[in-house]
Amino acid sequence: MKAYFAEEQRRHYPESHLVNGVFHPNPEHPGRVDLLLEGARSAGCAIERPADCGLDPILAVHEERYVRFLKTAHERWRRIKGAATSVTPNIHPVSRGNHYPDSVVAQAGWHMLDSGAPIAEFTYEGARWSAACAVGAADAVLAGERAAYALCRPPGHHARQDAAAGFCYFNNTAIAATRLRSRHARVAVIDVDLHHGNGTQDIFYERDDVLTISIHADPTRFYPFFWGSDGERGSGAAEGFNVNYPLPRGSGDAAFLAALDAALIRVGDFAPGALVVALGLDAFEGDPFGGLSVTTGGFGRIGEKIAGAGLPTAIIQEGGYLCDDLGRNLAAFLLGFRSR
Repeated sequence: MKAYFAEEQRRHYPESHLVNGVFHPNPEHPGRVDLLLEGARSAGCAIERPADCGLDPILAVHEERYVRFLKTAHERWRRIKGAATSVTPNIHPVSRGNHYPDSVVAQAGWHMLDSGAPIAEFTYEGARWSAACAVGAADAVLAGERAAYALCRPPGHHARQDAAAGFCYFNNTAIAATRLRSRHARVAVIDVDLHHGNGTQDIFYERDDVLTISIHADPTRFYPFFWGSDGERGSGAAEGFNVNYPLPRGSGDAAFLAALDAALIRVGDFAPGALVVALGLDAFEGDPFGGLSVTTGGFGRIGEKIAGAGLPTAIIQEGGYLCDDLGRNLAAFLLGFRSR
């Protein structure tokens, strides 16, 4: 299986983020890269550098104004006397129906849903190359590969058309799905991250050509809090084309795999031409976020079941944080996928 990664993705690292009013070390650490590369290689992946695809695939998903903000925000922010080293919002509009502000402080609040996606010096560069990896995986699938893996860091599934959130800046999963739509009339997304893929849901919520499915920890008392209930089903003609499976905190392999079985039935009924997997590994029992209890063997079964759908598949890395088993969990998923 081909895998895509660019060294520029390492340079992005806002060292802290705001949690409960206190700055903590950022868990979306560059060290994730080495563990994930090790896991991909142990599963037999050949690591390739993606082509520089430019901004067109990004602009097919994201607002131009938002992309411009990400590109310029850090430089503008550093002109503020006494400002922190990374852009972190401290004011948000209640709605976006008012005028668009000129101040970078106000624009940060406009384009950043929370304090979990601070913008550092190399964030834009890292996010752009992360998106290029997603495009590389999608293009490999379009060229005839059964599946391809994109080591996307920073991740993307919390980012919506005009805003960053939760360590995410460009929505790599949505970018890959949109790329696959260039040839396939219907594309499905299955998000298996610990956290609900709210950005992906938002991007496709009114579309019936992309089926979005997310299996995640119940958001009632868990990030992203405001999205991810089973009542969120799509809007208008797209009603029924968004499906959420919120699981009780602490759920393990059995509950996760049962939800995946139900999700794959929905995918079969939809009959897409291709599939995107938003591969979060943070549902692991030993992940620092501690929301679910999927085992390493469970990730192998997840990969095996998804491969059983028999669809050309772009696998897009989302969450999964520093723990000894991170690379082994990726290898388990990829080897499980290859076993079918």
